[in-house]
Amino acid sequence: MSTHIAPAPGSSTIELALKIWRYDAETGEKELKRYEVEAPDWVTLLDVLDIVKDQQDGTLAYRKSCRMMICGSCGMRMDGAAVLACKTRMYDIAKSGHEPVISPMGNLPVLKDLVVDMNPFWGKVRAVKPWLDPGYDEVAEKERIVSQQQMNVIHKEALCIMCGCCVSECNSMESDPEFLGPAALAKGMRFVGDVRDEDDVERLNTYNEEHGIWDCTRCYFCNERCPKGVDPRDAIAKLGAESIKQGIDHDMGAKHAKWFVRSAMTTGWLRETELVPKTQGVISAIKQTKFALGLAKRGKVPPPFPPHVAERVGEARALYNLVKEQGREGALGIVQGEHALGRIEFTEEAGARENAPEIQPGVEPPPAEG
Repeated sequence: MSTHIAPAPGSSTIELALKIWRYDAETGEKELKRYEVEAPDWVTLLDVLDIVKDQQDGTLAYRKSCRMMICGSCGMRMDGAAVLACKTRMYDIAKSGHEPVISPMGNLPVLKDLVVDMNPFWGKVRAVKPWLDPGYDEVAEKERIVSQQQMNVIHKEALCIMCGCCVSECNSMESDPEFLGPAALAKGMRFVGDVRDEDDVERLNTYNEEHGIWDCTRCYFCNERCPKGVDPRDAIAKLGAESIKQGIDHDMGAKHAKWFVRSAMTTGWLRETELVPKTQGVISAIKQTKFALGLAKRGKVPPPFPPHVAERVGEARALYNLVKEQGREGALGIVQGEHALGRIEFTEEAGARENAPEIQPGVEPPPAEG
């Protein structure tokens, strides 16, 4: 079979097969169709779809634009996991003989074949007010300079290309379609963490309402499938930390998080027997007495007195005090952890010196010794 995409000099061609879910929203008909193609060995999934559409079935519907992992248009699922078609190389898959199944993204209505309706997605993005609110109406006479260190706080969130891959995999959205979702909340953190924005408290109050940040199930599928390293779950955690820092703790999830920190600081572990009365109140705890007695009867509830204190609990307390002393409360503590993990990953994967100084964009590195 010939192909319109010529192999690059020195490359070869590969033969592969894939199955594509074809769907007609008007009739509701759905069919899994198999296609075989011959293509250059450098092709991506998007290239293969182009070949199928150009040579075998011109009715195949999918979205594409930049082909450079920038626009986010070509989000879809391969073998049940969200991917960007323009980023997904097919060589290893073809050589393995595996026939991948291509389907539309999840948690969004399907319009035709691999094309989903993005209107619900954009509605939730608009709901988080994705624009800067500087707190004044008139344009400032002098340009406001923001340091690189200040922008590093929202570096990851600013990478989002709005492809929807995280929304496709979100378990919370599958169980509650009204949940704001990982993409919208990551966009929200991009503005909450921006030092130029003066609307952070109002934003956080909105994000703490029903279907907001505390409804995340923490499955981390959004982090796993994000093609740009935005890590939306981490952004949601930052919003939660910022909410507690600002005293916005009316949601049960916020109360739970506060008690978790307090419990870990004082005893080194989570005291489950005190969790319900501390987060839901005494009345709610009394209502759940029968359930608690059933757990105790089966040895699932540790005795509340005397409270068990973990060995070396002083380390937990020292860490808590250090965060306070350094002013790393709220999202800054998580950002510090991201920088540390990124440095460890770079050290391990790139073979960098373990004692290499930490370097951040916009900061001059220290002079080399010797």
